[in-house]
Amino acid sequence: MHRYDFIIAYDIADAKRLKKIAKLIEKNAMRIQYSLYIFYDATQEEIVKLLEKVTKIHDQKYDDIRVYKVKNRGLHLRGAIDLDNPFIF
Repeated sequence: MHRYDFIIAYDIADAKRLKKIAKLIEKNAMRIQYSLYIFYDATQEEIVKLLEKVTKIHDQKYDDIRVYKVKNRGLHLRGAIDLDNPFIF
């Protein structure tokens, strides 16, 4: 079973739906910014289950929810990169 990191971003038009969706996503993922989350070390099945729950709440006509798989586990929040020398780790 492969595990991945996923970025979840949304733009929800209604405050009530926004609150419900945010609470749901926060049960599984860590908030990075206001409407941006990272779901660490998840299987494809786990992200699908989360999205099934989210799609029951969101309004397809007005809301936008996007999920991106992070390749090669390339996002590390525990460390920082020196932007003057970005290729030195």
